[in-house]
Amino acid sequence: MPPRDNGHEEPVIRDNRKIDPETGQPREAGAQQADGQPSAEAPPAGPAAGPAADGELAAQLAERTADLQRLQAEYVNYRKRVERDRQAVREQAVASVLTELLPVLDDIGRARDHGELTGGVAKVAESLEAALTKLGLAPFGQKGEPFDPTVHEALMHSYSADVSEATAVEVFQPGYRMGDRILRPARVAVAEPAEPQEAAAGPQGETEDES
Repeated sequence: MPPRDNGHEEPVIRDNRKIDPETGQPREAGAQQADGQPSAEAPPAGPAAGPAADGELAAQLAERTADLQRLQAEYVNYRKRVERDRQAVREQAVASVLTELLPVLDDIGRARDHGELTGGVAKVAESLEAALTKLGLAPFGQKGEPFDPTVHEALMHSYSADVSEATAVEVFQPGYRMGDRILRPARVAVAEPAEPQEAAAGPQGETEDES
């Protein structure tokens, strides 16, 4: 009795094994299988890179290189700025300490001028001055040097025929600097050249008699 046709197709079983179970030999690659199923083909190769793709890669490389160079320059500038700020803070701290010690140096100088700095005290004073010099402290202000209002403070003013320009003729208190920073101006007496005498009489000449 023929099978009943119920409108459904019978399932089809395909043998995809690479070894033929009947002969035991490998089936040929690329040939169609006995069940009509074609063998798998290799995937198509991707599109070959052309000049347009090479140009895009070169542009991306140049952009990334520029970004790296910019980041490196910013980092170098940042390090310089941090180092500059650190140096400025250090100099400010040292300048503050040196300024507080200036009165001590004044006392040492006065004691030395009066011959009172002797013995062990003299050695201590010399050691202190040497240590402050290593920190950058330098005195200035000598008798006879030209007056400079940026580094001198005039406490007295006079005229003298012995000078040809404004000159510090006396130093009451030395000035001190640390590098280019003025910690204290030198306090001095200033003398300027003598003022020229005005002509005592006007132009000489004959005068007319008044009638």
